[in-house]
Amino acid sequence: QVQLVESGGGLVQPGGSLRLSCAASGFPFSIYAMSWYRQAPGKEREFVARISSTGGPTNYADSMKGRFSISRDNAKNTVYLQMNSLKPEDTAVYYCKTQIWGIDYWGQGTQVTVSS
Repeated sequence: QVQLVESGGGLVQPGGSLRLSCAASGFPFSIYAMSWYRQAPGKEREFVARISSTGGPTNYADSMKGRFSISRDNAKNTVYLQMNSLKPEDTAVYYCKTQIWGIDYWGQGTQVTVSS
């Protein structure tokens, strides 16, 4: 079955950095685009970033442009989210997602807390 497992979250001070990972299994990872979303308490889940199957075209939400970077290693079936210059408003649970034949698949999420 399709499985997505995020890791790398934690507590970081404002201005700090984190690198999230999402390990994928159960599907041909290299031919599917991957995305990151996040959800803060009391807020709707929002789009963060997307990367094509080849790692070519990437897409970011406006608030993340210039600070976040999505990448992938198809040999390792892993997608990454490098987060720099973190702000308290980045605090959320971060999820990776893919869509296969019209069905969305989500990881369990990893908590990112930005606080001094």
